[in-house]
Amino acid sequence: MKFINLNPGKSVLGSKIQAFKTSKDAPKYTYLMAGVHGDEPEGVYILKELFTWLQSEQYNLYKDFIVIPILNVDGYKANTRVNANKVDLNRNYPSDQWTKDVREEKYYPGTSPLSEPENQFLDSLFKQYPPKFIVSLHSWKPFINYNGNCKEAAEFLSSYNGYEIVGEIIDGHPTPGSLGEYGPQVYQSPVLTFECPTINDSLSFKQIWEQNREAFMNFLQSDYI
Repeated sequence: MKFINLNPGKSVLGSKIQAFKTSKDAPKYTYLMAGVHGDEPEGVYILKELFTWLQSEQYNLYKDFIVIPILNVDGYKANTRVNANKVDLNRNYPSDQWTKDVREEKYYPGTSPLSEPENQFLDSLFKQYPPKFIVSLHSWKPFINYNGNCKEAAEFLSSYNGYEIVGEIIDGHPTPGSLGEYGPQVYQSPVLTFECPTINDSLSFKQIWEQNREAFMNFLQSDYI
């Protein structure tokens, strides 16, 4: 599968935010993205492996993708959840539930919805290349969170890795202004937030990838996207 480089976005500190599109134009696209939180490298690693596979000769079923390897490039370089303005990008989207109230400092939503250049860039891509499905790779504890009409897709992935499936409400963890809210509300696009386990002394990046390789390869060739 061939991809083309899109015009990059720019972060708060002026770093380039890379984005890639399958070469053929399409009415809508499946978005694969990672690094929304800069201190979650596990999702970045999985997306890197998936992107390499999508570009290989092994992948021969044509689908329409936008790939954003790292959205929060400043946070990724600094190993911080937030961007250089100390904003949690996954609380900065203009969903109906967005609020300026801050539960904890690390969830600071910004001065207003879409105040951050990283999210402005992502939203500009959504407008130019409308999403039909958004897959956002994170890491915290292993579960699959679905928003919008994608419960069956979450169940499909879980059938391979056994991860817990979580609906729109995550117990004890409200997410106002999240991409999971924004995608279905504004773009009628389901959002699947895939939470990887975090690396530790007994779990490596490679092992997390091996746990999920078959699941994602089959998922990206399925009719769910």
